[in-house]
Amino acid sequence: MNDRNALIQPDRGQPAIALHLVDKVTLPDFLKGLSAGQRASLSAQKFEGGGYEYAIVPDGDGWFAVSGVANVNNLSSWCLAKLADVLPGGTYRRVGGPTGKALHGWVTGQYRFDRYRKDAKETEPRILLTAEVALIEPALAEATAVLMVRDLVNTPAEDMGPAQLEAEARALAKTYHAEIHVISGDMLEREYPMIHAVGRAAARSHAPRLIEMEWGDPKHPRVAIVGKGVCFDSGGLDIKPSSGMALMTKDMGGAAHALALAGLILAMGLKIRLHLLVPAVENAISGNAFRPGDILRARNGLSVEVTNTDAEGRLVLGDALVRACEMNPELVIDFATLTGAARVALGPDLPAMFARKDATADQLLAAGLERDDACWRLPLFEGYREYLKSDVADLQNSPASGFAGASVAALFLDKFVCDGVDWAHFDTFAWRPAAKPGRPKGGDALGLRAVWGLLRARYA
Repeated sequence: MNDRNALIQPDRGQPAIALHLVDKVTLPDFLKGLSAGQRASLSAQKFEGGGYEYAIVPDGDGWFAVSGVANVNNLSSWCLAKLADVLPGGTYRRVGGPTGKALHGWVTGQYRFDRYRKDAKETEPRILLTAEVALIEPALAEATAVLMVRDLVNTPAEDMGPAQLEAEARALAKTYHAEIHVISGDMLEREYPMIHAVGRAAARSHAPRLIEMEWGDPKHPRVAIVGKGVCFDSGGLDIKPSSGMALMTKDMGGAAHALALAGLILAMGLKIRLHLLVPAVENAISGNAFRPGDILRARNGLSVEVTNTDAEGRLVLGDALVRACEMNPELVIDFATLTGAARVALGPDLPAMFARKDATADQLLAAGLERDDACWRLPLFEGYREYLKSDVADLQNSPASGFAGASVAALFLDKFVCDGVDWAHFDTFAWRPAAKPGRPKGGDALGLRAVWGLLRARYA
């Protein structure tokens, strides 16, 4: 696609096509300022000022665009996204008000995933001018992080395996002079047994690994970001049906969120000591695949009875969370496409969020609403810990009851986070089953902007 950093530019009075935004309240006054011919043009296009409605109106030798929004005084992130998709290429300027959060949708609305299309064509970009110069850099950085998630999730597993996730992390480290370490092979088996067990059946080219990156002043607050990097999930020996595997190239969506958020933190120079951890595996099937009934010894010494090899994400996250806590972080946040139960409860658009501290949960909820990236808190209910009991080990990975699946999975992860650590867990879908303005069908960031809002509020 076009250079994202060129899609929003400072308004220095350069020639531009006018964009008029109206809502149901302001439409009558707007119409009064138009000529009879212009009003007739709007009527012919059946423009009534509803959200995402738009029209192109003749104006002398040129034309302007008008679009309906919910509230002209409180623009959403997405209110310009459809215009960015459908208007002709060119340079535009909103008339009569700021653009604010709508800058985000202007960029994301021009996203295309065309890596594998022979007929892909470079379209003329739609450039938006804004006088809010201070908003340009953060808006572009935030949009770039969202689009990175989309690119990573949309790329199929053959081209986005553990090695490719490592390459993405190494590229970030090189650009921003971060430290990076990758643990694999015999050392992974010794130090991170659950990560190794889940990924050991994969082909050598997709061998399991733990990717670690650190950046920032060691004197700054340490924040760990952890992302589930299951690059393809067959279900293991508890194999999924073919319909269940259809979207499993997105099972590394947690890693995509973590990598993109790390890139955003680095680009904006947030004053933290960042610790990124991505356990990257493929849950494959072969003669050495881990089995139902196996008992794994986690990095922190807990024994885990494997009651379902298709509940593998919590296993790899467990080892990674232990490592994160060994470094005494102030805050730990993980992202994972962890449970179908979260989707049944909340649908595809709302990531389930779990947090130990009410204050952290409240901040995340507020930041999500502010950035049009809503999340929903689900409980870490103590009464459900009994579901994790095992007859032969310290805990089991997947209770047979199926009750409260998202909460029970979060409680499993809680076993691997040190007491007293401020921890939040996002059970996200990382996918949109249907397109919306600025949000095409396919991979997407759900919860990333909410977390970014919390981090900026605490550490900017």
